[in-house]
Amino acid sequence: MYDLKSSGGFVVDGTGAPGRIMDVGIVGDRIVAVGHLDESAREEIDAAGRIVAPGFVDIHTHYDGQATWDQEMAPSAWHGVTTVVMGNCGVGFAPAAPERQDWLIGLMEGVEDIPGSALAEGMTWDWESFPDYLNALEKLDRTIDVAAQVPHGAVRAYVMGDRGAANEAPTDSDIARMASIVEEGLAAGAVGFSTSRTILHKSVEGELVPGTTATKEELLGIGDALKRAGHGVFELASDLHPDWDEFGWMGDLSRDTGAPVAFTALESPIKGLSFAQQLAEMRVQNDAGAQIVAQISMRGTGLILGWRATFHPFSQRPSWKAIADLPWDEQWRHLQDDDFRSRLLAERGEPTGSDLQLIADLMESGFSMQYAMTPGFNYEPTKEQSIEQCALVAGMSAEAYAYDTMMVDEGTGMIYFPLLNYVNGNLDFLESALDSDDCVNSLSDGGAHCGTICDAAATTFMLQHWVRDRATGRIPLERAIKRQCRDTAQLYGFLDRGVIASGYLADLNVIDLDTLELNLPTVAFDLPAGGRRLLQTAKGYDCTIKSGQVTFRQGQSTGAYPGRVIRGPQSEPAASIPLATAIG
Repeated sequence: MYDLKSSGGFVVDGTGAPGRIMDVGIVGDRIVAVGHLDESAREEIDAAGRIVAPGFVDIHTHYDGQATWDQEMAPSAWHGVTTVVMGNCGVGFAPAAPERQDWLIGLMEGVEDIPGSALAEGMTWDWESFPDYLNALEKLDRTIDVAAQVPHGAVRAYVMGDRGAANEAPTDSDIARMASIVEEGLAAGAVGFSTSRTILHKSVEGELVPGTTATKEELLGIGDALKRAGHGVFELASDLHPDWDEFGWMGDLSRDTGAPVAFTALESPIKGLSFAQQLAEMRVQNDAGAQIVAQISMRGTGLILGWRATFHPFSQRPSWKAIADLPWDEQWRHLQDDDFRSRLLAERGEPTGSDLQLIADLMESGFSMQYAMTPGFNYEPTKEQSIEQCALVAGMSAEAYAYDTMMVDEGTGMIYFPLLNYVNGNLDFLESALDSDDCVNSLSDGGAHCGTICDAAATTFMLQHWVRDRATGRIPLERAIKRQCRDTAQLYGFLDRGVIASGYLADLNVIDLDTLELNLPTVAFDLPAGGRRLLQTAKGYDCTIKSGQVTFRQGQSTGAYPGRVIRGPQSEPAASIPLATAIG
């Protein structure tokens, strides 16, 4: 008898093979049979008319703090994700000297827009070294499995103190010690190392992430730790300025260590190379024996603008600044006042005095790039749907239209501002990348950008938009599932998941593709200390199964927490049965 059986579903196994109507039998935390199964089960899920897919593996998240206190692991767990990799972009919380704890919180808050007050209240800091951090994570069971990378920023500050925090050049002994700490973390179960090389990533004090200006010697020296450990991904975010020779050292590091290097690939005016140029430079190195992988986003990296979000078009205007720190009910009273509205609309934003002035300017006046979020919102909107064009049709100014957009539903209306990955007003440039083995679905930033970006629903978007709803250039269901399951799992050596076959982890999603739909983002204040975050739920997930236990039904947690800490690569099941054999 099976413990759990999914019956009659359209099984898309994660390998890219054509889907078939089959049953899936589970005993304990493993799949034991796939095919037409007559044997009964203690619990049976009727999956007729549904897609049965592996649990999604999300390799770019920032749950480093949240994972220490939160069992549910929303919002990623709401979108079929059963495994996450955190510790990306060079920021995290280990190693952590006691006197650096507040500083690390400020770094994470500045880079990833996670409320510092929430992190300060939520984390217990019962660790100092990276191995101790992994041990601390194991004290809490969750709905999903978590894996962690060693972050450059924390390592540099731990070894070099103020010199490291200030991005001063390390000595040879500094580099050797950093490499030793990374190797120690990898030996304890870290799945990689991450660094940041972009000016967008700054602490709340305006300091660049430690390691942003690191030399090739420092990066290769730390990379030796991956070679000695025998596993791990070297992950980075970079502005990719041509004179930095980023792809040169990435190629050298990968060839020398044998480790994959994964970089964030985005179409962005801030990056020194276009998206096409990034992929071309990567492929030159890969043709010479490197293994560099582009982490790609499946939609525009869009800021969510609203009165209660971190930003909106009027954030820098004097009248808003005068009420910005007031309680919401007082702000709302001002916003409903006609005199306040007229005054705010007549003003112009004050200079930010930072490197982000261009972004602030676009946020305030770039209404040709901003879109009102309404029910059924299309994340690939057209020029005609922009606030600028809608305001023109309505016979009013774009500023006034934006103001009124955010006033709907008692001030909860939101605006989508795809700052990155949407330069040409569409997602056409991603079509070939979504079919390329050297590109991997990523950049959901789950757990991060709590008041600005809401992309943790990327897996749902992939199915709703790219598989079902896009007008042109849709991708086959089997490919989409493979991209978010087997491909992401294999990059980090998680060979025990991402596939529906005998011997693999029983991580599954039962999905009603016909009704699958993203709900509009909402602002919640449910983090520790009342911290704010943007959340997005979805319809269409009948259930999610993690390690043989149903963790969510119709989007609601069941209270089952089978998730664990992943320590290093995971072996492929020795007894796995090819799908064709399982079908019989």
